[in-house]
Amino acid sequence: MIWKTLDDSELMAEAHRLGTYFASQPTDGLALIKQAFVASETNSLDQQLDLERDLQGQAGRTADYAEGVSAFLEKRPPNFAGRR
Repeated sequence: MIWKTLDDSELMAEAHRLGTYFASQPTDGLALIKQAFVASETNSLDQQLDLERDLQGQAGRTADYAEGVSAFLEKRPPNFAGRR
């Protein structure tokens, strides 16, 4: 999936920026997103909706989800630890 293009001279800085961003995100949440994305290639719409419902339930039971909600309510940046 391509959402932007860069000049060669900007590529490494952007790759570093994206890597830093993703490293600060909830790793379990990212893994669940990837699982849903990969499954969407072969799932019917009903199967995909069922899978996404189930994965959202899993995500909602993680410590990182609780941290994200707390950070939002406290108006501070989240500190995700990659814990379930």
